[in-house]
Amino acid sequence: MSQQRTRSIVRGTLTLLVAALAYEALAHSGIFPRALLPPLPKVADTLFDMLADASMLRHAFYTLSRMLVGFALAVAIGLPLGILMGRVRAVEGFFLPLVSALMPIPSLAWVPVFILWFGLGDTVAVLVVCYAATFPMLLNAWSGVRSVNQLWLRAAGAMGADETALFWKVMLPGAAPFIITGLRQAFQRSWIAVVGAEMITSSDWGLGWVIYDAKEFLNADVMLASLAVIGAIGFVFERLVFGTLERATVLRWGMVRAANE
Repeated sequence: MSQQRTRSIVRGTLTLLVAALAYEALAHSGIFPRALLPPLPKVADTLFDMLADASMLRHAFYTLSRMLVGFALAVAIGLPLGILMGRVRAVEGFFLPLVSALMPIPSLAWVPVFILWFGLGDTVAVLVVCYAATFPMLLNAWSGVRSVNQLWLRAAGAMGADETALFWKVMLPGAAPFIITGLRQAFQRSWIAVVGAEMITSSDWGLGWVIYDAKEFLNADVMLASLAVIGAIGFVFERLVFGTLERATVLRWGMVRAANE
């Protein structure tokens, strides 16, 4: 393991340790009742109990499955549409005003409308996730295609590259940093949207439902355990999925500079 990687791990561990100590000090300060701000050992015990009986795993599975379906739909819609908007001026002219009008609307504002149209259930959560994730994916793909250096395209064209080769060999690699950023932002918005949708739609299973249900019974330890799982899943996706994708593409191609660790 490189020294930079070791230092990064040490810094991350220290950051989490300081945050844990600060929380524990606040929990024991008496400012909030123990029922509302339980100490970390109590939260850890609750988390381990819910992992042991598999209830937390099942909740996480339902939330993750809803999120991934909506996220996949958003990528399937936003990525090609964003690329088309960046390449074809007529497509850009038609969709850009629509995107500009719809993007400011919070995804959770659509939940009551979707409930009226589709009833309660997974469909509403999936559609909310799709709506939330489509715009960052679309706009980053659009910006990435527009930012590709025209000299690269002209040079490749002068060497005989056709439209297919230009797309796969020049345009897509050139836009890749923006596209990966769009994937990251879309995933983050998907995670927020699915948890919020589960709270509003009263799903029987899901991390959002657990948090909302625990609030009704003042089970702060259950709420915090669920939040820890949400954060852990997001961390794993960021580091293992998107980090690996970035290292295998844009960092390997020299399109971006690695952050100093």
